[in-house]
Amino acid sequence: MNAKRPLLLPLNPVYALGLALKNALRDAGILPARRLGRPVLSVGSLSAGGAGKTPVVLMLARLLQLHHHPVDILSRGYGRGYGRPAHVPLDYFASAALYGDEPVEMMRAGFHVFVAADRHAAGTLAERSHQAAAHLLDDGFQHRQLARALDIVLLTAEDVADTLLPAGNLREPLSSLRRARVVILREEEFSQLQPVVQRHTQAEIWQIRRELIFEEELARPFAFCGIARPQSFLTMLAAAGKAPAGHILFPDHHPYTEQDINRIVAAAKGAQADGIYLTEKDAVKLSQQFHQHLQTVGPVHAPWLRVELLDTHAALETLELVLRGD
Repeated sequence: MNAKRPLLLPLNPVYALGLALKNALRDAGILPARRLGRPVLSVGSLSAGGAGKTPVVLMLARLLQLHHHPVDILSRGYGRGYGRPAHVPLDYFASAALYGDEPVEMMRAGFHVFVAADRHAAGTLAERSHQAAAHLLDDGFQHRQLARALDIVLLTAEDVADTLLPAGNLREPLSSLRRARVVILREEEFSQLQPVVQRHTQAEIWQIRRELIFEEELARPFAFCGIARPQSFLTMLAAAGKAPAGHILFPDHHPYTEQDINRIVAAAKGAQADGIYLTEKDAVKLSQQFHQHLQTVGPVHAPWLRVELLDTHAALETLELVLRGD
């Protein structure tokens, strides 16, 4: 196991004990879960970030909507400016500072998104104001105070090599996969991780394929991002034949400032870049003024991360069984 903060390893047993106690109380029903009127389909992970949940939530939302099962999305809204439950307005310029970067990204994809730290409160607001067949719960595996009809968990090779918080980035150990009905693996990691999953759970395993889709073809791009696993963005750019001439990496959910944008522009011009690539999650945090400043380098483009199921039919069959209550 890799410890990202090895000095904190002595605290891991304390975290593990607290986690085990909380999960035992949940399993025994001593800490009960509240229910919503419509089914909740949770998409989560074992790690504190970087598993790629948001693109999977959007992929499932599109799949269900295509087959006449309209959904809305419930999210914590990490980094929000206020805590009351809110419906992210269907407005391209909705503020990521008010609603969170990922909720605004999901809203821009065309879905109704409801945010609150208490996702039951977000779901209650959704059911009062919007008709949907089900709720997709973004990053919900650890939010056990909300009852769910289905737990879908993304697992990556980096998760398997990681250790628990606070020394690592795992919020739960691999043994918690037993609570999942579905585990999602990336196609390129399937053969490595399938035996790992099968040691811990009898859950269905879905494979996904991920690909960046570009509208702007840059010959010498500069890249920046503020995501949990920024190296993955650089790796995907390189795999697509668009390795950046330079890059700057920021912490996850980073709120961009004028100083940051000046730094990016200076570095991009110094690298003689002909434009900028960033993630969709970062793009929603840029004001029009910041975007225009970045354009002094060249086109500014957030490639779309397309996620596809390798067996859509099997996945849809499971989802529809859950929606029917089977």
